[in-house]
Amino acid sequence: MKANTLFSSSQSKSNLLDGIAVFVQVVQSKSFVNAAEKMKHSTSYISKEVSKLETRLGVRLLHRTTRTLHLTSEGEVYYQQCQQIIEDALHVENSLLGRQQIPQGRLKLSCPIGIGVSRIRPILAEFMAKYPKITLDIELNDHKVDLISDGFDIVIRAAAQLEDSSLISRRFMNSTSLTLASPQYLQEYGIPKHPDELIDHQMISYRNLKTPETWYYTAKNGQKTQTHVISRVSCNNSEMMVSLCLAGQGIIRMPLFNLRDEVTTGKLVPLFEDFIPISIGVYLVYPSRKNMPAKVKCFIDFIVDKLGDS
Repeated sequence: MKANTLFSSSQSKSNLLDGIAVFVQVVQSKSFVNAAEKMKHSTSYISKEVSKLETRLGVRLLHRTTRTLHLTSEGEVYYQQCQQIIEDALHVENSLLGRQQIPQGRLKLSCPIGIGVSRIRPILAEFMAKYPKITLDIELNDHKVDLISDGFDIVIRAAAQLEDSSLISRRFMNSTSLTLASPQYLQEYGIPKHPDELIDHQMISYRNLKTPETWYYTAKNGQKTQTHVISRVSCNNSEMMVSLCLAGQGIIRMPLFNLRDEVTTGKLVPLFEDFIPISIGVYLVYPSRKNMPAKVKCFIDFIVDKLGDS
């Protein structure tokens, strides 16, 4: 028999595997009747499956009498191989079930640089000690990745509002987006009192396809305003933006969780106190709640426990 005819279609594969399972059960049960009872099929079905398998292979696998059945020499060889196939399949199944139940394997994570450095990094050692069978593959970047096509298990995203998606998201941390400058910059260029004045200032913004970029503000009295920002520097790395801002080279707009220490110590000064800070949520994004691997679930639970509502 040619190899390419053995698996000529998915239906053929299914029929072959069904036949193998029936054949092995018949041999182990030592009768068609016992095999039928164990597999919850009729005896005629069991007999037909074995006959179809023999026809497919072109050899007799069993010698049948009214009282007994015995393997032929070809049947003995085939049985040993089929038994190994079933054992291998069960091993693979048990291995996957173990991965579902025991936190282990590679966990691939994407995270914005600021969150990764300021919030995730300090707690990673504890996570690794708690789950020694998990290996971490972490990508820190400030651009949006495709969770599915890029092969990530979990993506952390910060946004005022996530776009509609078939993915599952869990909000675990809240912050606000502030407009900030260093005391050195404000001393040299003056303090802008209203967002409209930003057009006359040195701006550092996240690189965006939109030119000019638009920043939106809402005053405490409810009045909304938008400002078109012409950037002196635009880049796709939050660390570089913060470094330039601290050096007095311009004004940035960034979530507070990246800069809590800089604001607390006065290294950066919030602007526009008469305007409401934009609320930013930080989300864990993952493909599905169904059949979630243990490694994913334990990471989500750990992050929520350590950083939830921080």
